[in-house]
Amino acid sequence: MTTLDNHTGLAVHSAHQSAIVPNGAPLLAPPSAAHPEALAPRPGAPGTEGPRDWLLWQLADSSFPAGGFAHSGGLEAAWQLGEIRSVEELAAFIETSVRQAGHGALPFLSEAFSDPTRFQEIDRLCDVFLSNHVANRASRAQGQALLLACERAFALPTMLALRARALHDKLPGHLAPVFGVLTCYLGVDLASALRLFLFLVLRGLTAGAVRLGIIGPMDGQWMQARLAPLAEQIKCRCEGLRAQDAAQTAPLLEILQGTQDRLYSRLFQT
Repeated sequence: MTTLDNHTGLAVHSAHQSAIVPNGAPLLAPPSAAHPEALAPRPGAPGTEGPRDWLLWQLADSSFPAGGFAHSGGLEAAWQLGEIRSVEELAAFIETSVRQAGHGALPFLSEAFSDPTRFQEIDRLCDVFLSNHVANRASRAQGQALLLACERAFALPTMLALRARALHDKLPGHLAPVFGVLTCYLGVDLASALRLFLFLVLRGLTAGAVRLGIIGPMDGQWMQARLAPLAEQIKCRCEGLRAQDAAQTAPLLEILQGTQDRLYSRLFQT
């Protein structure tokens, strides 16, 4: 049976649903939260050693249902309002957005990664920091979708407990602190988690530009390759920041994103 998750609005399947083969036996029953011994082992735990690349590739895959492609990060509003009229201006917008992610999101990611027990505190602090209602809504939607996707994909007891706590305490579930805690639980090192987060920001913006028709698919790949070294520089510059160091570095981008709800027609949610 398919139901609607009241917290994220996403369609989810019953824990008892399974694929059926002709003889009626379940093909693959999903792990049950009521039976911890049935849960998948933590990646990197004894008996599961191997290259961590497989996990990173899965998290970076565009088919991983974290909801990022529903958002443009203010790009659509900037395009419609005439703030982006050339490839150079598009590159400047994406560069500014990645810098903002470095200074405004990575501090919460790093803090939550370093101490997952403080997730509630860090999540609420992130909620206060994101004063723009559009950016705040997007961060909540993506964070909650990521948490649900990871809980279903990896089924670690810590993830099940985290989502249960978020639902019970009605936490915002913002993307950056959720990303930090989940990558910590999955055994990803902090440097890789920071790179992956910035990669997803960069990939999401270039993909959004392609979907909006600002540039073509080949140009989008060229743009991403061109800006990747900058993303690495931002990662190195911001990896030591913590939540108290979070800063808004692009007020114009903030203003543009805030106009998304007033666009006459729009392709993206934000």
